[in-house]
Amino acid sequence: MRLLFWIAFIALVVFAVRSKLRAMSKRAAVPPQARPGAAKAPVQIEAMSQCAHCGMYFPASESVRADGHDYCSPGHVRLPPP
Repeated sequence: MRLLFWIAFIALVVFAVRSKLRAMSKRAAVPPQARPGAAKAPVQIEAMSQCAHCGMYFPASESVRADGHDYCSPGHVRLPPP
């Protein structure tokens, strides 16, 4: 009976080790960027502008340009710079 126990125990250990090695080899075959927990591509940093009226910084793509100045909103275009 002891011999049967040890044979079953060794078979279980061999099965567990092979399963773990198989999982590691599959994970290594997947490129790092395709892994679920992998870091995403870096976000592009956008240039910032400063409103000529209130001084608030905002993305340059959202600016309202008038008379060579950048403004944060159309309402500030109508107001004079402080």
